[in-house]
Amino acid sequence: MAETDRELQLLENRFRDLAERSIMQGIFTFTGFLSLAQQEVLYRAADRAGCRAALFGGTEYAERQMARFGDVSDLGYEEPFPIVCLCIEPRMEKFSETFTHRDFLGAVLNTGIDRSAVGDIFPEQKRAWLFCTEKIAPWLEENLTRVRHTPVRCRRIEDIGQLPGPTFLYREENVASLRCDGVVAAVWNLSRSKSLELFRQKKVYVNGRQTENNSCLLKEGDRVSVRGYGKFLFRGEKHLSRKGKPVVGIDLFA
Repeated sequence: MAETDRELQLLENRFRDLAERSIMQGIFTFTGFLSLAQQEVLYRAADRAGCRAALFGGTEYAERQMARFGDVSDLGYEEPFPIVCLCIEPRMEKFSETFTHRDFLGAVLNTGIDRSAVGDIFPEQKRAWLFCTEKIAPWLEENLTRVRHTPVRCRRIEDIGQLPGPTFLYREENVASLRCDGVVAAVWNLSRSKSLELFRQKKVYVNGRQTENNSCLLKEGDRVSVRGYGKFLFRGEKHLSRKGKPVVGIDLFA
């Protein structure tokens, strides 16, 4: 559910408090996991407080990310993000169903924890890899015992190199130009007016930043997320169509 203006204002105040605490006490301070809309509020709050904030979600391409206020060069020491990776897997795989992201997320939230304690979930048929706060990990290890009707267990993953990489579906799309609105329309087969409406509704993010500039030109490697639709990596112009229009490459996150 989208955050209300009041909720976002309270969140900005919270970010400013964390930023000021980092400056005044000379320590790193951390948020929970933030949605894209919350990350946009974070950028504004950090700029106003004059404090640097780093974002990390546990692995590359993570969308939900935790913010850390403070900088190593200023504080003189390093402190890692308090993020743990858990593997959720069936106790008896041969009797297990195949699960969706929604199944895993529902099971996690049914243990009674707040959404901000959980980052991205990467499902792979009958199991999933989940990023969560270090504080909540023991709770999930003990209390997350079932996904739908299937008994499961949670175990920590110390080496996240074991995680499968993201799955992409590569496509090529004919577009009028490299403008963001045109590419978004082509990727999800939308009308130009529907694509423009997504920008007006502040649902489009390029490289993690919300943008209402529908005419911005995409560059190779840009990551575009559209709330309610999905996300893709822009792979640049590949060639021209017979009519002389650009044909672009898209890696759509599966």
